[in-house]
Amino acid sequence: MTGQRSDARRNYRRILAAAEAEVAAHGADASQEQIARAAGVGSATLRRHFPTRRALLEAVFQERIEVLCEHAHRLSAAEDSRTALLEWLRALVDYAVSARGFADTLSYEPPTEEPSPHSCGSRIEAAGNPLLQRAVRDQAVAPHVTFHDLLTLAVGIALATEHHQDPVTQAGRLFRLAVEGFSPEHGIPGMPRNSGSAAPVTESLPTGGAAC
Repeated sequence: MTGQRSDARRNYRRILAAAEAEVAAHGADASQEQIARAAGVGSATLRRHFPTRRALLEAVFQERIEVLCEHAHRLSAAEDSRTALLEWLRALVDYAVSARGFADTLSYEPPTEEPSPHSCGSRIEAAGNPLLQRAVRDQAVAPHVTFHDLLTLAVGIALATEHHQDPVTQAGRLFRLAVEGFSPEHGIPGMPRNSGSAAPVTESLPTGGAAC
C-alpha cells in the first residue's frame, strides 16, 4: 500500500511538471495526451489525478494563485485603499499576461457558473474582493463596480495582448488607459455616469494617476 501511494505521488509530480511545460508552450489548449506522454504515464493515470482539464490547469497555477492571495492580504493593511486595489489588480494583469493559459482558465468561470470554492476564480475573488469593498467604502471606487468587472478587465487585457510583440508593455498601457479613461472629466457621451454593473471600467475607477 505504501509503495502504491509513493508511486501515485511520483506520478502526480511528473504529470504536474509536464503540464507546466506544455501549458507554458501551448496555453490552456495544451494536449492532455501529450502531457501524459511527457510524464511517462497513461491517459487513464492522468485523468485519475486530474479528472478534468480545469482541474489540471488549476493545479498548474496553484502556486501563483497563492502568491496573489498573499499579496492581496498584505495590501489590505495599506493606507490608501485605491492604490492597494490598483497595485493588486496590476499584479493580476501582469501574471495573466506572463503565464500562458491563466487568463483562459479564469475565463472558463463566468459568474453565472457558480464555481467551486476551490476554483481559481473563487480563490482570487476571495482574496481581491475585500480590497475592492474597502475602496468602495472609502468612496475611492464607484459603488456599482463588481469584482467580476475587474476580473473581466484583467482577463480581457491578457487575452487581447497575448500575441502582441511586447505583451507586457501593451498590457500596462491598456491597464493605465482603463484606469485613467480617455477623457476622465467628460465621461462617455450618451452613456449615463452610473449605469449599474454594466458600466465601462473607464468609469469604474476614479480619475488620476494609476499606481503602475
